[in-house]
Amino acid sequence: MAIILFDNEFRKGLLPFTYTKAVADLRFGIFSIRERWELKSQQLVFIHTEKYLQPLYPLPGNGEHLWIDAGVMPDQDLLDSILSLEPGCCLADEKGLIAGKTGIAFELFDSANSLQLFTNIRDHATAKRLEHPWQLMQWNDEMIRADFAVITKGRISQPIPSSVNVLQAADIFIEEGAMLTYCSLNAGTGPIYIGKNSEIMEGSVIRGPFVMGENAVLKLNSRVYGATTLGPNCMGGGEIKNTVMMGYSNKAHDGYLGDSVVGEWCNFGAGSTNSNVKNTASEVKIWDIGSEKYVGVGQKCGVIMGDYSRVAINSAINTGSVISVSCNVFGAGLLPTIIGNFSWGVSGIKYEFEKACHDIDNWKKMKGHSLSEAETSVLQYIFENYT
Repeated sequence: MAIILFDNEFRKGLLPFTYTKAVADLRFGIFSIRERWELKSQQLVFIHTEKYLQPLYPLPGNGEHLWIDAGVMPDQDLLDSILSLEPGCCLADEKGLIAGKTGIAFELFDSANSLQLFTNIRDHATAKRLEHPWQLMQWNDEMIRADFAVITKGRISQPIPSSVNVLQAADIFIEEGAMLTYCSLNAGTGPIYIGKNSEIMEGSVIRGPFVMGENAVLKLNSRVYGATTLGPNCMGGGEIKNTVMMGYSNKAHDGYLGDSVVGEWCNFGAGSTNSNVKNTASEVKIWDIGSEKYVGVGQKCGVIMGDYSRVAINSAINTGSVISVSCNVFGAGLLPTIIGNFSWGVSGIKYEFEKACHDIDNWKKMKGHSLSEAETSVLQYIFENYT
């Protein structure tokens, strides 16, 4: 038996990130959703998603599997209930299937009609589901604390170097190979997790909750406030606050990035800064791609940036901005708050597909990767259907 994390109709509300990846590959806290399930269940985890994305993910063998809505955030009671389900049984709430065990063929599963697969449907209180991209940063504090408790349980941190200024050392965990010297770590406001082979350079000041993924780098004299996640192979610098960077992205220079969510393989040019609060201090409304309308998201929201997008040096990013997939953003003054897929600049010019892929591959090679055929196929589908 394996666990299969499936996407449902709520995945549209998580655009632009779900243009290029399944819901289960979204990262906040310390882990991606898939990694979190792998750790908690100690079982193989597979992904069921849109047809054009499925080639990015391996398929499970035939047999009885546990199908779980990838957007559900389970507490311990719900987790225990899911993992103990019998064949033919499922848990559901007013929004549909939460989880169930069945032997349906992988290619026949349809999340819209999934309840028909089960003979025993147990009603459950409404589950907490991830439905909007800004929730990744709004829930990041809670998720870092929960993930920190899981990943550090029964383990001993690497020693904190003597040059590091520390508050509440018991809530700091350093993995093997991490390098940090002459920096300040304040875990009194939340736990701090430093991943394998990551580096915090001299003069940096960090207030938890804070996560550095494997091979991430925080450059000289950086200032970071919780709750912030720098995913694997990210580079941070300047001032960062309450932000999720999922992986392989760079905000390496001076400038401010706050209350934001950044996908993979993104880059902020030197001096780029975003606004996270309106001058009127009123509610921020952000363009929801899935529903094609503006949605109120609270008093603070910076930028939502999809995979493979970049902004030029000294960019001024407006409050509540959405930058979609594979954009090369440059322009005078405050940038527009809606920038669509494959934008070249901000004047409506389309990024040429071959050039976009060539440029993405260049960025990936800088970190020892290259653009795969499957990734190119996904980008072509987005280019042809969503631009």
